[in-house]
Amino acid sequence: MAAAPPTAASSIEKSDFLKLQNGSDIRGVAVAGVEGEPVTLTEPITEAIAAAFASWLQDRKQPDAARRLRVSIGHDSRISAKTLQDAVSRGIGRAGLDVIQYGLASTPAMFSCTLTENEDFLCPVDGSIMITASHLPYNRNGFKFFTSAGGLGKADIKDILERAASVYKTFTDEDLRDLERKASQSIRRVEYMTIYTSNLVQAVRKAAGNIEKPLEGFHIVVDAGNGAGGFFAGKVLEPLGAIASGSQFLEPDGMFPNHIPNPEDKAAMEAITKAVLDNKADLGIIFDTDVDRSAAVDSSGRELNRNRLIALMSAIVLEEHPGTTIVTDSVTSDGLTTFIEKKLGGKHRRFKRGYKNIIDEAIRLNSVGEESHLAIETSGHGALKENHWLDDGAYLMVKLLNKLASAKASGEGRGSKVLTGLVEGLEEPAFAAELRLKIDQTHADLKGGSFREYGEAVIHHLENITVTDPKLQKAPVNYEGIRVSGYDGWFLLRLSLHDPVLPLNIEASSQEDAVKLALVVLSAAREFPALDVSALNKFVQA
Repeated sequence: MAAAPPTAASSIEKSDFLKLQNGSDIRGVAVAGVEGEPVTLTEPITEAIAAAFASWLQDRKQPDAARRLRVSIGHDSRISAKTLQDAVSRGIGRAGLDVIQYGLASTPAMFSCTLTENEDFLCPVDGSIMITASHLPYNRNGFKFFTSAGGLGKADIKDILERAASVYKTFTDEDLRDLERKASQSIRRVEYMTIYTSNLVQAVRKAAGNIEKPLEGFHIVVDAGNGAGGFFAGKVLEPLGAIASGSQFLEPDGMFPNHIPNPEDKAAMEAITKAVLDNKADLGIIFDTDVDRSAAVDSSGRELNRNRLIALMSAIVLEEHPGTTIVTDSVTSDGLTTFIEKKLGGKHRRFKRGYKNIIDEAIRLNSVGEESHLAIETSGHGALKENHWLDDGAYLMVKLLNKLASAKASGEGRGSKVLTGLVEGLEEPAFAAELRLKIDQTHADLKGGSFREYGEAVIHHLENITVTDPKLQKAPVNYEGIRVSGYDGWFLLRLSLHDPVLPLNIEASSQEDAVKLALVVLSAAREFPALDVSALNKFVQA
């Protein structure tokens, strides 16, 4: 589809581009039709962003004399994916770079292709772009960017968006027509997912002693949620000998008609659990839309996500690397810390929310001499040092398959009990809740300040209250917000990474104790009229 010319370029300012930043990603509305959500990721804006990435890349990489710089483009199953893929291709082509389209792909594959050395598949590429908005609604879309050094950081994204704003203002009708011509000359199409899935298969075979079909006899079902992860059943499990019948929602459908492709979503986890039980499967695997997050379900229907998945991955990694540091996000449970440090003999570093934050922290620890081999979030994001710190939901599941295959090959046992046995002794809270306290940015109490400043004031006031209560103990080491233990539980109040929201996580041995912790937070929050405490009031009253 040809891009419509930007008829009002002057009306789109740099600030409009910067609003598209979502941490280390770009996200916006790509499909019209949802009330109150105007399209912000148009084709011309997308072309400008792609051209800006090409400019950013050229500043950092000198092309080889034998070839031009290459940029690969992949996308998930969203209904706007192909339109945006064409727009990205035009923007990259405008800069004179080679465009390699992968079509339907996963986010991890888009990093992997910057490392693969295989000229038949035009690899390695110099940069790559994944078109995705993870588990967000069908009308959203966005971009993730990679080089061989990994995913781009927040500062890089801001730089690209600032460049894009400048590029956008230079567009003319003739320029846009020229983009189409240049792009058509430089586009090539490659089935890179063939290499990516082959690497996953080889990893499992190697773990089992190079047996061709190490999962023979296992029944494993996959729920791809109609995202990009449907390949895992037929291209990974079946070549390894597993039975994958009963797998569901493998077909890409950007309207996500069955459930949100999100391992943290209750309906999604209920769907894969039902599939496991209905098919009497040994294991269930579920992915998010772009396959950088995952979770599992054992044969009894027990969910292996959030703290349990972290505990399971920690057990596997600490068998391979005794004493290593496990880096997690800030909302992990106290029981997980005890499990990692007391039962497994590792170290637990509870860091900030955000998959890029925990990966960067693990890399930093290694650089200063503290060994770390796993960075993993409760959301299902996880990266391993052995896998180039690639945030890869499929590789996390391969590590579970490795354990199943190697246990079978060595005669240690078979079935998901091999996995669930690894998390025995993990203390789990009887009660857990997450509440979101919104900040009204239009409220007079902000007094012209930012929502971030206001949120920090709330946290500081809560800190002052807790230090005067002998029943409460503030965590001595904490990297975001305030974490407090007491009443046989704990709470964490922090600022959202991107939104005017203060998420509150509470875990306790009973609902009664959880309410006591919530009342502590409420006593501080009531002093701030711009803070919506209705969810907190409802919680303590219930």
